[in-house]
Amino acid sequence: MSTATTTFLCIAAFVVVVVVVLLINAIRIVPEYQRLVVFRLGRVLPKPKGPGLILLIPFIDRPIRPGGGIGPVDLREQIREVPHQVSITKDNAPISIDFLWYFKVLDPTSSVVGVQNFELSAAGMATTTLRSVIGGIPLDEVLSQREHINQTLRTKLDEVTERWGVKVTNVEIREIIPPKDVQDAMNKQMSAERIRRAVVTESMGTQEAAVNVATGNKQAAILQAEGSKQAAILEAEGQKQAQALKAEGFAVALEKIFETAKTIDQKTMTLQYFETLKTLGTGSATKFIFPMEFTSMIENFIKGKEK
Repeated sequence: MSTATTTFLCIAAFVVVVVVVLLINAIRIVPEYQRLVVFRLGRVLPKPKGPGLILLIPFIDRPIRPGGGIGPVDLREQIREVPHQVSITKDNAPISIDFLWYFKVLDPTSSVVGVQNFELSAAGMATTTLRSVIGGIPLDEVLSQREHINQTLRTKLDEVTERWGVKVTNVEIREIIPPKDVQDAMNKQMSAERIRRAVVTESMGTQEAAVNVATGNKQAAILQAEGSKQAAILEAEGQKQAQALKAEGFAVALEKIFETAKTIDQKTMTLQYFETLKTLGTGSATKFIFPMEFTSMIENFIKGKEK
């Protein structure tokens, strides 16, 4: 192979390599969640490129992302952490706070052209705003008003980042660390509160138990009184029925005696008197009293015998 042929082949290979490199740099595939902010000879194109297959002019078009690097702008919602910041409360208590902030790029061009690095700028604004908000709130309210602080930070950050084409969607305080002496006082307060709740719970249980016992005793007394009442009523009813039956028996007996007495004549009565005298004679008595009617009965009995 001659020298000219070798030289031609080297030049051809070099040209092919250059063309491949240029094509690689010129052809970009942009996902749905990204956009390319293209600068052409130093001037930004009116509209971001993407998504899909994008053709760039080599050495003329440059895709710039926020912060000054080369690459696409991510449109997805993202999260950044702001590390612990020491802030002074209204009552001069130093506390350490860290938080998270969520953002989303709405205008890729403004996020690149409007500020050099919107993430760094927003983080600095967040720490400054946090100190300002905490400085106007006492320590007790800082610990109890997290939602208010979150809302205030989000509103302040959103007002600043709006001109950069960035929307702050949320701010969440993750941890608040008060001074050690405050932590000790809070632990003692929590312990005292737990003891108080335990005592209150125990006293309420004792009260409920006493109420239940008293209610049970009351119901038992009522049931016992009701039972005694029913027993007395039943006993009175029984006595009433017994007396009625007894009176009825006496009435029947008297009626029978009266009916029988109508059929007894004078002689039968006299014989009954004799039987009574016979019974009296067997006793130890030495004196006897006879009614006047007994003499007339004897006379009538004798006259009857004589007849």
